[in-house]
Amino acid sequence: MKNIKVSLKLFISLFAILSSLTLLMGCSTLSNGGVLQSQVLKAKSKVVPALVHLNPIKPVYTLGKKEEVIVIGSGFIISADGYIVTNEHVVGESKKVKCILSDKREIDAEVVGTDPFTDIAVLKLPSQEKYPFVIMGNSDNVQTGEMVIAMGSPHGLARSVSMGIISMTDRYLEDQRGVISVFNNFIQTDAAINQGNSGGPLVNLKGEVIGINSRMLVGAENVGFAIPINTAKEVVENIIKNGKINRSWLGLNLQEMKAITEDPNRQGVVIADVEMDSPAYKVGIRSGDILKQVNEEPVHARFQEDLPVIRRRLAHLEIGKEVELTIQRGDKEEKIKVIPDVYSPYKGQEVEFSEWGFTASDITNEMMRRLRIPSRNGIYISGVQDGSIAKISGLLAGDVILEIESQQVKNLEEFMKIYRQAIDKKQPRILLFVQRGVVTRYVLIKNIKDIKDEQPASKIVNEERSTTHE
Repeated sequence: MKNIKVSLKLFISLFAILSSLTLLMGCSTLSNGGVLQSQVLKAKSKVVPALVHLNPIKPVYTLGKKEEVIVIGSGFIISADGYIVTNEHVVGESKKVKCILSDKREIDAEVVGTDPFTDIAVLKLPSQEKYPFVIMGNSDNVQTGEMVIAMGSPHGLARSVSMGIISMTDRYLEDQRGVISVFNNFIQTDAAINQGNSGGPLVNLKGEVIGINSRMLVGAENVGFAIPINTAKEVVENIIKNGKINRSWLGLNLQEMKAITEDPNRQGVVIADVEMDSPAYKVGIRSGDILKQVNEEPVHARFQEDLPVIRRRLAHLEIGKEVELTIQRGDKEEKIKVIPDVYSPYKGQEVEFSEWGFTASDITNEMMRRLRIPSRNGIYISGVQDGSIAKISGLLAGDVILEIESQQVKNLEEFMKIYRQAIDKKQPRILLFVQRGVVTRYVLIKNIKDIKDEQPASKIVNEERSTTHE
């Protein structure tokens, strides 16, 4: 009987201890949950007043025609006088952008400048008032596992907030659907980022913006990417000051060392390609060379994520000032001096030539690299309308017009001048000299009356119907 009483007392004591521990753990969990919720709410409240819903009207050139489309995106105000940061792929070539502020007012903002190479754009609201603005943090201090919130307008749902963690601090991404990342590594997060979130802020629990929501992994759930705010700061400052960012250009396309060797001790960065007619090409640098030093300072890219830092280093060289590169070719090292040129835009100005039914643009260094065009002379045909004078005369998308009426075409401005004179004079025939791939050929542009006289009526009817359908 006595043993039973002792056992009963012991059981009651243990039960009381376990109950106390459970209660303490429950209180602790509730307390921690309350703290986290409080942090999220405070962080959100610091940023929401500066959150902006964007509705740009972007010019889009497709199939030889210029069209305007309304796009949905996000942005955030960074200063009291109304500067807004967003993605370049959101605003593109827009001149003005309709902004819906957090208080639901609709205000038009001007596009100050864009930078496709980092996918960053800056807008400016009217200066008649002071605007709420965000505090920008230090993206160099972010850590994997840190909690963050993504804000913006996913699928047009303005002022939305999602929460997650940082999955990776320096994710390297290849170019994707016209969005490029030459100078960027990205912050990867599992906070939901969807279409419409682009340009919105990625925020830490202090309420500081540490990134700009930019991409999502199509086909995956909650795999999103943001441009580190430290990368954006320099670009934004240059755009506000100059309307653009100037970079130097050598014409080197780089690749990581791991692509050619498993030896982790081998230093340098692979020169995978050298653009034709570039400063580096002119001084004899070639594909397969290894870049070891820039002005006697070592450079090394073992992995892909090391490449953006080196690209930025080369882009910051002084334009027009001689630089010394140490190149390894086989077993020998050689010092080569080269003078950097100006980094040309990612894409040239695009124009619709409605009378002939095609669109064309200037040729940039980036286009020369991507499309393997040997020179910047001429204009690039980006699209041709079905049933148009250009199409029936034999002009194709991808052609490069080198001459018009035996006059050399250096750029879009020169071509537009000669083209406009020919249209105003109602010139019946205009001879073009074009490059198509690796061959050149002549294309004779005729007016629509001559084309109809030369072709069967049934064919012309079909051509006109297809044009009407477009």
